[in-house]
Amino acid sequence: MADVPQRRTGARPGGAVPRPRAAGAERAHGGPHRVVVLALPGCIPFELSMPVRLFGRALSPAGDPLYEVLTCTPVPGLVPTEADFALHVEHGPELLATADTVIVPAAYGPRSVFSEGRLPEELVEVFAAIRPGTRLASICTGGFFLAAAGYLDGRPATTHWGWAEHFQRVFPSVRVDPQVLYVDDGDVLTSAGVAAGIDLCLHLVRRDHGAAVANDLARRSVVPPHREGGQAQYIQRPVPQPQLATTAGARRWALDRLGEPIHLRDLAERESMSVRTFTRRFREEVGVSPGQWLTRQRVERACQLLESTDLSVDQVARDAGFGTAQSMRQHLQSALGVAPTVYRRTFRTASGTAQV
Repeated sequence: MADVPQRRTGARPGGAVPRPRAAGAERAHGGPHRVVVLALPGCIPFELSMPVRLFGRALSPAGDPLYEVLTCTPVPGLVPTEADFALHVEHGPELLATADTVIVPAAYGPRSVFSEGRLPEELVEVFAAIRPGTRLASICTGGFFLAAAGYLDGRPATTHWGWAEHFQRVFPSVRVDPQVLYVDDGDVLTSAGVAAGIDLCLHLVRRDHGAAVANDLARRSVVPPHREGGQAQYIQRPVPQPQLATTAGARRWALDRLGEPIHLRDLAERESMSVRTFTRRFREEVGVSPGQWLTRQRVERACQLLESTDLSVDQVARDAGFGTAQSMRQHLQSALGVAPTVYRRTFRTASGTAQV
């Protein structure tokens, strides 16, 4: 794999947390990128299974597996879960030392992690087995364990919106964002609750191998390749929002003509709403403003065209709706941290596509 662009939702401050290795750096083992999932006592089977299901199904254009996914636990054997059954996990924490990426899914024990922000001694030893430079990710309350281990000090992170305030109280040095579905801070990523773990896994595949591979994986998994908005749209409000009129039609209309100028008034008129009403309804449904949503769709379109076509950068910019290469360069730099030519070279090289 080539060095990969990273989508940033916050600054990456300095600190004791190890920085990421390049994706093409030497592995601790032979074979594909190894993802190790840490099954903690009290884990939730649904979140635990996501990385296995998604990374395990990610394929190269030639049909080869892109990841090796293994599961470990602090003490091999039966692992109690939040369900009415236990799971048998064969591997112990020594497997963590072989990982390129470690994922910590949601779990609700031990109590000291949630009440005091402190890992018990046996888990301190478990996290100490992770090699410096290993990429780390959490799903839902798995972020409590990364924070208790010190990986989130001074850094942006998220968790399930229902736990966000408590998370911030227990870990005041973490910059908690309860609005987003996931936070990518380079070598440490955190996601919101439950299905947001799917968004995080797809994002990592997209970050490692590009939009084409991630979109193919999403289609085969029957999930959207990129969900719109953040957690705000799922938080219960005191007064239920009316559902008779939505902004879905305007969004579909915009996606069919991203290469054309699209104004807020155009979108509002598609739904026979005032601009003010449309903007409010759009944010309620999607979680971001119409302008933010439109920019993100154009960035996604540009990425797809850069990966899959031989169009010039100028033509990609026009087809994606940015107008000029300079405008597209600024937006991709902001969203991905790289220029269009670097993005194209990265993922066309990774997929074996001829250079342009």
